[in-house]
Amino acid sequence: MLLHRILAVNIFALAILAGSLFYLDGFRSRLTESATLNAETQAQTIADAMRVAELQEQPWLIRRLGLDTRTRLRVYRNDGSLWMDSWNGARPTYELRDPAREPFRKDIARLLDNAFDAIVGAPASPDLVLPAKDELAAWPEAGESLRAQRTTTMLRRAPEGTPYISAAAPVGKDSVLLLTRNARDIRAVVRDERLTLGIVLSAVIIVSITLSLFLARTIARPLRRLARAAHRVRLGRAREVAVPLLPERRDEIGLLARALHDMTQSLRQRIDATEAFAADVTHELKNPLASLRSAVDTLDRVKDPDLQRQLLDVVHHDIARLDRLIVEIAEISRLDAELSRARFEPVDLGTVIESMLPHWEKRAAEHKVRIAFARPGSGTAVISGDEQRLARTIDNVVDNAISFSPRGGLVQVGAVEIDDQIFVTVEDEGPGVPPAKREKIFDRFHSDRPEEEEFGRHSGLGLAIVRATVEGHGGRIHAEDRQGGRSGARFVIRFPAAAAS
Repeated sequence: MLLHRILAVNIFALAILAGSLFYLDGFRSRLTESATLNAETQAQTIADAMRVAELQEQPWLIRRLGLDTRTRLRVYRNDGSLWMDSWNGARPTYELRDPAREPFRKDIARLLDNAFDAIVGAPASPDLVLPAKDELAAWPEAGESLRAQRTTTMLRRAPEGTPYISAAAPVGKDSVLLLTRNARDIRAVVRDERLTLGIVLSAVIIVSITLSLFLARTIARPLRRLARAAHRVRLGRAREVAVPLLPERRDEIGLLARALHDMTQSLRQRIDATEAFAADVTHELKNPLASLRSAVDTLDRVKDPDLQRQLLDVVHHDIARLDRLIVEIAEISRLDAELSRARFEPVDLGTVIESMLPHWEKRAAEHKVRIAFARPGSGTAVISGDEQRLARTIDNVVDNAISFSPRGGLVQVGAVEIDDQIFVTVEDEGPGVPPAKREKIFDRFHSDRPEEEEFGRHSGLGLAIVRATVEGHGGRIHAEDRQGGRSGARFVIRFPAAAAS
């Protein structure tokens, strides 16, 4: 689901933010290293001060420096005994708390500390175990410092989980100074930072979830409505499927909704047109079939040879009519699909019309009609299209003009470019087309033929095929009166000029 994907993306961003936990671990490590280095420096400095101090001043100096540095200072002799302690005669500078006596919230805090340490893989420090007898052997770092005559440090974990830092520095060949400190301030700083991070992370999680739900509401829900509508259209159980328009949306989803609505309306109109076309085809096929059936049924009962020949003529005529109907019905049915797949190329309509002139002149001579063509300049009437389809389209219009022209009439054909448009005109001197019929003549199966023409010679699909072909090439066709008040019809076909022209 889209909601899950939105949440996954936002959670991924949160996971990156949660990576700041590793920063906290690094921050704590740096604080601990700094405190350890500071303890080492203090131990070395205090050991140097003791070496130059008078023997009787050293106990006072130990107590004073312990208070000032908030540490515990102890001096051990090389025999292992405790010689001086800054806590003797002074208040303790830190305390080691017993976890069992702390409030419950401290247990939760320690549990969180341990959990974060496990997540970031923090190295574990040894636990602090207070010796039963305070002597040099209880502090390995002090013994090492005395033997090696150098400063050494060690980090332990106090019972309540805080860092316990110790640093030992030799005072001389026979004694060593041990500085210890319970660094509770480090844990307090880390907990404060973690609390701040937790608050920020919680706020971001809430905002992220809210935004995810908002996005799901504004994106997923309308898409789901559109998907349901498209599913109902696919099932086709309802004649009218209400596809949401989402007029309040001005984004891509609104565009999608309106496009889907327009597509559904176009599909519905196409289905209605197909149903109407199927009904018209049925009606048009019934007439020649009824005539053919009647002629065939009568042929068996008629014995007169002349009447039989007349009936056979009817049969041949109806078969030819059916053949024309089927061919033209098949052509107009696949015309849209073929035009959508056709590869359009530049076509010079002047050359196309000129190549058909001999054929038109022969046909016009049979009707005692003349043909005139005003040949345009070479390359001035070029459009992008299918040459064969265009030739047949113009041929249908000219054939229609020849059919309606009176004897001795003139059919004029022209092609000219005006403002990046190619105009092809066909004029005749026939009765013309009344204004009320100028749109109907392009309807399928509409047939309004001259009285002297043999019935059934035309299917009524010629001009319908012409309009479909012209519109498939991005053009328009219409009929109008001839200029100057002259009798006859004028058909105007307009195409967009090809870019090459």
